[in-house]
Amino acid sequence: MWQTDFGITKEGEKAHRFLLTNNRGMCVELSDFGALVLSVYVLDRHGRNRDVVLGYDNLTDYYEQDTGFGAYIGRNANRIAGAEVTIEGTKYLLDKNDNQNNLHSGFNRSHHKLYSVKNGKDDVCEFVQMERYSPHMEQGFPGNLKQTIRYSLTDKNEFIIDYEMLSDMTTVVNPTNHSYFNLDGHNSGTILKHYMEIYSGQILEIGNDMIPTGRIIDISDTPFDFRKRKQIGKDIDADNPQMKIAGGYDHNYIFQNDRKLRKVAKLYGADSGIGMDVYSDLCGLQFYTGNFLNGQIGKDGAVYKKRSGVCFETQFYPNSCNTSEFPSCILPAYKVFKSRTIYHFFTEYI
Repeated sequence: MWQTDFGITKEGEKAHRFLLTNNRGMCVELSDFGALVLSVYVLDRHGRNRDVVLGYDNLTDYYEQDTGFGAYIGRNANRIAGAEVTIEGTKYLLDKNDNQNNLHSGFNRSHHKLYSVKNGKDDVCEFVQMERYSPHMEQGFPGNLKQTIRYSLTDKNEFIIDYEMLSDMTTVVNPTNHSYFNLDGHNSGTILKHYMEIYSGQILEIGNDMIPTGRIIDISDTPFDFRKRKQIGKDIDADNPQMKIAGGYDHNYIFQNDRKLRKVAKLYGADSGIGMDVYSDLCGLQFYTGNFLNGQIGKDGAVYKKRSGVCFETQFYPNSCNTSEFPSCILPAYKVFKSRTIYHFFTEYI
């Protein structure tokens, strides 16, 4: 297990980088600062290594930019309407950091915290495990929450993220990872020529405030239908009211709420030949095409313009803590929450 310094946090604590490797030339670089995914190196069809996630070279850039590159998002991913939630009869007020709503748990970001680290190797692969206690009322949520995020890399080129959460009060728990993928390389331009599949026939309708209205849309014959492989750029600027609200794709696809691990999406880089299958055991997938990137300077001086990367945010539905019709992200006190996301990499010719 390779480890080196990454920088000093605003609190004066030393942060580190960690490297997971496998026997197929793949490696994943992580940090205990923010439980960040810093880099994912995969061999392309020509045997060349490509870093396929966007990010920064320096720790300070992760403070100063609001992109969420590589971030562990907790306690709650996505939006909460009105920046408030009522749990067991008590109303909790949250940060209004997205107009009148709460986005990714507010200003006190989970990916600006330092996590304790355990690393090692189990029967299958190497892992790096990040842990942190989020104190009662941090980000406005009740309960002392133990957060465990384990990153593993198998010899099958599976990058696995396992979440385990436990609170001493009933609270909101809806974590995700916010890595931006570009399978032609983080510095290769936009993802518009990437090919996509998403194995869902429904999305949540959103209002102008990006909050789900509660209506479920059948995506047949719409720009959102990726059940058959197509390029991301084919319909991204279509004359569709939902697309116009988000400036592209930034919508939640619906899956069965049975907590079974299933393949939910597939991404393919046409230049590199690198493909990625996405697996999740949650009922929602927020598919986001980097619509708000605007020229951030990233690793190796790369310029990340609009739509330079795509996110697959496995999670409960947005605002599910306030919508009784949705599968709930409210976690009862002392009940353990577990979830797994897998990004499986391969090469393919199409």
